[in-house]
Amino acid sequence: MKFFIDTANLDQIKEAQELGVLDGVTTNPSLMAKEGITGKNNILKHYVDICNIVDGDVSAEVNAIDLEGMIKEGEELADLHEQIVVKLPMTKDGVKAAKYFSDKGIKTNVTLVFSAGQALLAAKAGATYVSPFIGRLDDVSTDGLALIEEIRLIYDNYGYETQILAASVRHTMHIVNCAKIGADVMTGPLSAITGLLKHPLTDIGLAQFIADFEKGNK
Repeated sequence: MKFFIDTANLDQIKEAQELGVLDGVTTNPSLMAKEGITGKNNILKHYVDICNIVDGDVSAEVNAIDLEGMIKEGEELADLHEQIVVKLPMTKDGVKAAKYFSDKGIKTNVTLVFSAGQALLAAKAGATYVSPFIGRLDDVSTDGLALIEEIRLIYDNYGYETQILAASVRHTMHIVNCAKIGADVMTGPLSAITGLLKHPLTDIGLAQFIADFEKGNK
């Protein structure tokens, strides 16, 4: 399973990259605003800065909600860097845009997916990634992981190459469970990724090793 980090914070992206497990980055307007990145030119430059840190795909989201606007913004984003993936909303025009970019060989990520039917349409349109928001489903008492399972079954039934990108991942067990049920990618905060490092028995064992070493080498 690929590990993407969901942030626009360059320091966090660098830390994840240095860990050696980072495969890409996802961003959105909210994450850009959180880092104080405003204004078109600053946002576009920030996308390039992110691409220069990581080796993999970087999802950059369009702001337009109409087909013409999505195509215009998406082409501009795709021209920024070869690692850019155009992030599109799961709407009628978003699906049309996914098909348009797919036909041109431009990678896409269809986002704000909350049903298997939406994921099926995204795959039919040739999306590179589909992003079901499992954390937001959990927030409204719906099983987000069950949606990943449904999409996995459908894609496997028909051999769709669209990758399931589990988004809105909140914690380590989301990551582990997504890996169990076959999500191709997860994207979440740095804390969820580094949380996988932690276990109290590891800390206890390491402390014991150090103590035993010091006893025999002093």
